[in-house]
Amino acid sequence: MASSITPSFQTSNLRTVFLGERNGICLPVVPMTHVGFLSKTIECKESRIGKQPITVPSNVTITLNGQDLKVKGPLGELSRTYPREVRLERDENGVIRVKKALESRRANQMHGLFRTLTDNMVVGVSKGFEKRLQLVGVGYRATVEGKDLVLSLGFSHPVRMAIPNDLKVKVEENTRIIISGYDKCNIGQFAASIRKWRPPEPYKGKGVRYANEVIRLKEGKAGKKK
Repeated sequence: MASSITPSFQTSNLRTVFLGERNGICLPVVPMTHVGFLSKTIECKESRIGKQPITVPSNVTITLNGQDLKVKGPLGELSRTYPREVRLERDENGVIRVKKALESRRANQMHGLFRTLTDNMVVGVSKGFEKRLQLVGVGYRATVEGKDLVLSLGFSHPVRMAIPNDLKVKVEENTRIIISGYDKCNIGQFAASIRKWRPPEPYKGKGVRYANEVIRLKEGKAGKKK
């Protein structure tokens, strides 16, 4: 049987500009019930990429000092400082694991990112990376002159770019550019700066593109039908 609550009335003196200085107003008094709030702790799941171990080859030397990591191999040396959200651990077999130091959303985002960056450092100094670019267009060509990469991309003058000291650039058949090195970030940055001079246009695909890049071409404007 449903229970009913009968409100009682209480006279209250209110000072408002609408009701005058003091007027007696009957306000209903309803008994209040207790309202509770449920608190739930949100746990961040461990990153699928971040929990994977990193195997260090025998020709790579690892130096770990707090949040600073140095990796030295036959191709070069790289170093990185890690944020406080993640920490590095190395076991007796030389396997590196990147773990979260805090339970937060930012730590969950940093976990997978810095595991990938650490793996790129180890692979870079031991095996290296490379990026390939393709020049598409009539008269588009590239050559290496000393420490500079010279591009002919349809401008009134050739584009001359200084090659960073830690990168190697090779040109094949005047249209294929191969960038190699041990720092994957620098390789990608230099390749992007080359592509920026003449990005592929959407109608014929002319320009500088990555070797595995797929260009979606647009249909040209058709003439009016007679």
